Amino acid sequence: MDAALLVLMPFLAGILLVAGAYSVLSDLFLRDRSRLTRRVDDEFLKKQRERVQRSALFKDLGQSMPSSTDTEESVSWREWFESLVEQAGLVDLTPRRLLSIMAGTGFGVGAVLGLLRQSPLTGLVAGLAGAAVPFLYVARKRKVRLERLMGQLPDAFDLMGRVIRAGQTMSQALQAVADEFDQPIAGEFSYCYEQQNLGLSPEVSLRDLARRTGLLEIKIFVLALLVQQQTGGNLAEMLDKLAGIMRERFRIRGKIRALTAEGRFQAAVLLALPPLLFLLILGMNRTYGQVLLDNPGLLIGMFVSEGFGALWIRKIINFDY
Repeated sequence: MDAALLVLMPFLAGILLVAGAYSVLSDLFLRDRSRLTRRVDDEFLKKQRERVQRSALFKDLGQSMPSSTDTEESVSWREWFESLVEQAGLVDLTPRRLLSIMAGTGFGVGAVLGLLRQSPLTGLVAGLAGAAVPFLYVARKRKVRLERLMGQLPDAFDLMGRVIRAGQTMSQALQAVADEFDQPIAGEFSYCYEQQNLGLSPEVSLRDLARRTGLLEIKIFVLALLVQQQTGGNLAEMLDKLAGIMRERFRIRGKIRALTAEGRFQAAVLLALPPLLFLLILGMNRTYGQVLLDNPGLLIGMFVSEGFGALWIRKIINFDY
């Protein structure tokens, strides 16, 4: 018995030593980390609240929001550009700043290549191409962000349905999505929740959510909520059905992308073939390829033709569903 105690006591002493060390370290370090986490969360909510307060909706709380089912033709080019920048989700990027970046990039690239080639036409074409690069980057970020947002919607609707079944309100369901999900859906739903928390009516904040995202799925969600508020019904069941509809749309989208994969691959090959062939000729027989470089009008015609071809192929392989 004494031998067993002698063996057990060092083991218990080691356990107590580890537990005591962990208690001291957690009190010294983890407490500060948890406090830092709370401060970061509070700062995020503060910035989100300030962003909401700067929204144009708070300039006149009595104004009526346009319907989320308005046609796209009623949107001006300025509003479309502002929506594109907003939907890209880039921090501190405003439409004016993007225009400044595009102008600076275009002027710099055009001036350098124009001076090197001693050709104003070449400088103009290079400047337009350089100015398009920041715009294309923002458009790409917007597309990726909206794709990720659409992918998060079904699970978000399932969570909202469970929150509603637990007896919570729609505002609390929005906050649950903001707390449990990653960006971008967390930021969008948190923004909508803060709008309601600061005094906007649920209808106005939901319509603004549909306007900001520009997604058909969000518009369906907002329209279903507005109809449910007027006519009543089982909100949790409605959210579950919406999640099922979204998943079915994703299934159809995947099937369409599979059927049009050949057309998209052909488009990539046809669009990449002329530039690659020109580079190959330029490397094998520079004298022959220099003829095209000495005639910038031919290059401009090639890029214009490629642009029309890309738009035409895109029109064939992309359609609404």
